Amino acid sequence: MSGFKAFLKTGHSPTLFASFLYFSFSCCIWVLNGAMAPFISETYQLTPGQKGLMLSIPIIAGALMRFPLGVLAQYIGRKNATLVEMGLIAVAMLFGFFYVSSFNDLLAMGVLLGIAGASFGVALSLGSGSFPPRHKGLAMGLVGAGNIGTAVSVLVAPPLAQAFGWQAVYGFAAGAIAIPMVVMIIFAQEPPDVDTHASFREHIACLFEKDGWAFSVIYGITFGGFIGLTTFLPTYYFDQFGVSKVEAGQLTMLAAFMGATVRVFGGWISDRLGGINTLTAVLVTVCVTLVACGFAGHSLALSTLLFMVCFAALGAGNGALFQLVPLRWPLSTAVAGSMIGEIGALGGGLVPNAMGQSKQQTGTYLWGFLLFAALAFIVLIMMRRMQLRWTRTWAEKGGRARAH
Repeated sequence: MSGFKAFLKTGHSPTLFASFLYFSFSCCIWVLNGAMAPFISETYQLTPGQKGLMLSIPIIAGALMRFPLGVLAQYIGRKNATLVEMGLIAVAMLFGFFYVSSFNDLLAMGVLLGIAGASFGVALSLGSGSFPPRHKGLAMGLVGAGNIGTAVSVLVAPPLAQAFGWQAVYGFAAGAIAIPMVVMIIFAQEPPDVDTHASFREHIACLFEKDGWAFSVIYGITFGGFIGLTTFLPTYYFDQFGVSKVEAGQLTMLAAFMGATVRVFGGWISDRLGGINTLTAVLVTVCVTLVACGFAGHSLALSTLLFMVCFAALGAGNGALFQLVPLRWPLSTAVAGSMIGEIGALGGGLVPNAMGQSKQQTGTYLWGFLLFAALAFIVLIMMRRMQLRWTRTWAEKGGRARAH
């Protein structure tokens, strides 16, 4: 505990907390349609394919909006950018409360929910900006644990939707976003590590390299899998096992909570065992558990246990990947991390679409699980081949930091 207090003293801890709260609320709102999917599907009698489309749009929109928000933050400051974004989130939620009355309106609402999903890069940069380089990883890990907002969403939104109607939940969200806004205004300060304005080419420079694409694809499995499955699971539990809409959210919360909390541990264990070793274990676990989930559709208890293990691996993978980013791009960590986060997050949009199409075309979700497991296996093989060069050039064996 004394070590943690010493860590907090090396930076501005109120900004760290404000960034965590901002990211938590943003994640909570980002997956609202997923949390309320059983209610929405019942209202509009959606097919499995329509459900997949509805659930994928907020994920894809959030990934695409990260870059514009990052550019805005460079010009008006990270703190101001978060306030602008939260103001836009409030407006978007009011649109949902007053104007969503058809499936097409719902798809438009999915795009607006993407505003909340854009928060990742700015939140991490703001929260860690006042900490010295040796502590930035832990600071980013703590802010990144704001992913726990997804677990809060699937736990809280269904009871509210049942009591007041699912459109009313957007109204509650519009009011709730005022909490992190007030905290941000009062307690946060713009960090001193203001970078020079990076050009568009500098922002996407890592994508002109094989390693940039490799990291993005790995993140597409780990974070894309986390956010995609979190969005999809309430629908899966409701359709596959016939549990109540509220119970579907509670069961999803168990898995989402595992993924969010283990993220910090993933970074910590990667510092000791190496990010490549950690990601190898992560991807093997994801492959095995996803295949098992596909064949465990007869057992609610077994499926829930498997999802919890799978999410724990995905969360650890998110932390492990961002242990490697500063080793590979030591002079442009923030810019590379932002672009990898954006491209990788797009992978999350594949999950609900694949699951929906699997159900609609074959009558079972099995093939969606097998497809995602196969992709994870391909990424594992790719990483193991590329790590031979990585450990000769910029990392120690297993993906540990090189001793100086």
